[in-house]
Amino acid sequence: MNLTCIHSRFRDCCLILFVAALIISCDQNEVVNTTKPIRFAFQNRIGSAIPIVAVEKGFFKKQGLVIKPLRFSSGPACAEALYSGSADIGTMGDTTAIFATVQHPNLKIIASHSTGEHRHRLIVQNAAPYRTLEDLRGKRIGIKKGTSTHGGFLAALAAGNIPRAAITVVDLNPNTMPVALMAGSIEAFAASEPTPSLAELKGGRELITFGGLGNQYPIMMLAHATFIKNREKDLLRFIGALRSAEEFVRENPDETVKILGDTTGLPSEVTRQAMKRHSYRLTLDEAILSSLRETAQFLKEQNKIKQLPDLATAVTPRFLKPQTEVGN
Repeated sequence: MNLTCIHSRFRDCCLILFVAALIISCDQNEVVNTTKPIRFAFQNRIGSAIPIVAVEKGFFKKQGLVIKPLRFSSGPACAEALYSGSADIGTMGDTTAIFATVQHPNLKIIASHSTGEHRHRLIVQNAAPYRTLEDLRGKRIGIKKGTSTHGGFLAALAAGNIPRAAITVVDLNPNTMPVALMAGSIEAFAASEPTPSLAELKGGRELITFGGLGNQYPIMMLAHATFIKNREKDLLRFIGALRSAEEFVRENPDETVKILGDTTGLPSEVTRQAMKRHSYRLTLDEAILSSLRETAQFLKEQNKIKQLPDLATAVTPRFLKPQTEVGN
């Protein structure tokens, strides 16, 4: 064997040992990424603690996933990203999710990640004379139409026997609501956190919440049927990352407060109080499904949808089961 051949073999052996050392030195808890990006539309809001933490703490990366975060201020914006094909997975409130599954049967509900009976609040100026929803007859209320908040507002009107035409709804993005309220462009607004708390910091006060109406206002997660079919293993990893975030939120409340405060712009103590209006859990249990059915029925009675969603085909809960059960 000549000297050149010996050098060549020695070089090859060194290369093999180097690659092996790199593999061994990798974080044992991190799966090697082999997938294309998942485009994930979610809201920069207090109710989205699990998605936000999953991104900020790198839980998707640890599952070997590349995530393209698409951050929005409302559920309808996330839904539009799904409609347009700009997102693979999106989060939104129950009302928006019902609209989405009725209008786009190719969208499937795969989970709920948060609930909160009192997470939607109606805010007025501190000095305003209003004390009840009835006092707002003839006034202008800012609401993002098509949201879970909008559904809660309609339910509150029905519970109070107040005709929908008695109050003017101004379709506003949540980010503009506090400024519009303080400028006098509207007499009140309704939204989920962090918008009510931001307004309270600027001189607003809570008039009512939309609690006590039999709805926990779950935040749903939807995905394209083709994505579910073609990337089942990636979706399992995706849910696994959210499970890790769910556990983190539960076991690290102070750090979660900081993460959400940095995301929403709320001071720490205000963020902590806003979080208390939510329950963070990945589920699609009967309580969630029953709430969806009741909300869908109400929206149909209000002529907001022409037909009820077929939840038997619209809901795909199997990815929340232990991995050994998926596919059974």
